[in-house]
Amino acid sequence: MKLTIIETGHVPEPLRSRFQSYPDMFNAMFARHGAGIEPDFLPLLAGAPLPDPKGLEAVLITGSPAGVYDDLPWMEPLRAFIRRAHEERTRMIGICFGHQIIADALGGDVRKSEKGWGLGRHTYEVIAARPHFMPDATSLSIACSHQDQVVAPPDGARVVLRSAFAPNAGLLYDTGAILTFQPHPEFEDDYASALIELRRGKAPADTIEAAHASMKTASDSAILARAIGQFLTA
Repeated sequence: MKLTIIETGHVPEPLRSRFQSYPDMFNAMFARHGAGIEPDFLPLLAGAPLPDPKGLEAVLITGSPAGVYDDLPWMEPLRAFIRRAHEERTRMIGICFGHQIIADALGGDVRKSEKGWGLGRHTYEVIAARPHFMPDATSLSIACSHQDQVVAPPDGARVVLRSAFAPNAGLLYDTGAILTFQPHPEFEDDYASALIELRRGKAPADTIEAAHASMKTASDSAILARAIGQFLTA
């Protein structure tokens, strides 16, 4: 199946010479863990128009340095696209900013969290009575990098992944066609560690050191990536 990946952000400029783009990270993730998924990239920030989601097999919205509250020219068209996709029950995945903008577009509350930066490897509880595509594991440890959070999910979205830091870290929508996550299963450890270091001077020093230490926890990104692949191809 063809997956349209909407690129809403770029790797930070200081890291671009060392790491691949976000679409390429997803391409590599699905090559390893998403049998039958053929990524097709839509560079929204370069001015690519958003198609009618009715004609798409599935959509993924990437992470971004933008916040849903930013006044950017592509933000309202993206919200309209999300609402149309929801109406048409187009299968849709959101990661980090994608998770947030989907919640925002469908009536949730997204804002900069009073808890500050979420950095490094966070461990999330997989909610009981999980849908079939979610793993049997009771918890998943995945890299994250964010300040904004979904503080109140939209009506019709239920939590499938949560932590004390991010209580709404994974959402499944009532149509069964939208699945979104705050953490980044597409990030390799070297990139997640580089992002932590890039936040030095912006995030508190103890947050930076704790984030680096957390990267010693084994990654469950492959498990979440396979769950996303199963959701898309079910």
